[in-house]
Amino acid sequence: MTTGTLTEAILEFPDNRLLIDLCGEFDRNLTDIESRTGVQILRRGNQLAVHGPEDAREEAAEVLRALYERLEQGREVSSADIDREFRMASPQPEESTAGSSQLEMFGSGDKIEIKTRRKLIEPRTEAQKAYVKSLFENELAFGIGPAGTGKTYLAVAVGVNMLINGLVDRIILSRPAVEAGEKLGYLPGDMKDKVDPYMQPLYDALNDFMPGKQLGNMMAEKTVEIAPLAFMRGRTLSNAFVVLDEAQNATSMQMKMFLTRLGEGSRMVITGDRSQVDLPRGVNSGLADAERILKHIPAISFNYFTGKDVVRHPLVAAIIEAYEDEPNR
Repeated sequence: MTTGTLTEAILEFPDNRLLIDLCGEFDRNLTDIESRTGVQILRRGNQLAVHGPEDAREEAAEVLRALYERLEQGREVSSADIDREFRMASPQPEESTAGSSQLEMFGSGDKIEIKTRRKLIEPRTEAQKAYVKSLFENELAFGIGPAGTGKTYLAVAVGVNMLINGLVDRIILSRPAVEAGEKLGYLPGDMKDKVDPYMQPLYDALNDFMPGKQLGNMMAEKTVEIAPLAFMRGRTLSNAFVVLDEAQNATSMQMKMFLTRLGEGSRMVITGDRSQVDLPRGVNSGLADAERILKHIPAISFNYFTGKDVVRHPLVAAIIEAYEDEPNR
């Protein structure tokens, strides 16, 4: 952030009730914006006075206006919404209009929204926005990057959206059951009991988007299915939205097997983090091989995330960046 002359900008918000929501309880939203930009925000009736260097003041004012517009649309403002507005405040690159007919279902203009049974999901970074578009526009898409960047969460959200809008008949979520230091055989119970701990992140995402009773019924009817990667062999997955999570732990043979399950009317998403391979030493990651072999096929999209796209606790981004910088020290 460059420094400039300290000046004041006056922003007027006609609806006092919305202004209260904009400020947040005990002005916590204003405090968040102040800490991110270094400005000072003072409330005067139905106005907010923003003090600080010109570039910081303009950034804070842009975010405040965007959040107020959100409130005018009858929506809430949370810390995640503030974070998204700051991340998305940079100039927008020119984007392809391919697949726009499907995109109209969940967004318009520069805004993208994914409607699910329980909540409305919005991408919080430019990389997430491009990723969501590619999931609607491509039959096969890869999401590659560190933990906490929303790769799996957004993929499951898009799958739920497509299911409730009749674009697919079912959702199939899969993961390699690769342990990090523990063996499946040491876990108690039958095969489902042994495998479920590895599938838990997928259950968590689904529970975020669908009411528990409805999700339970869909799983009983196999409309929604969660299964280890090994169970995919021999199947043809037609009219389905299929997600392979933690794909860096699939072997090359498993990856080829999974990719060739793609059937008529289906969409497939492969997500993974190249820095978290738990395969035995000397076994190649199927994700790395797929990336190298399939990169030249235009109909397959590859979407990449970095530590800047982490949307979990801010410390997660700092931890990832520290590990990425370590080899350079």
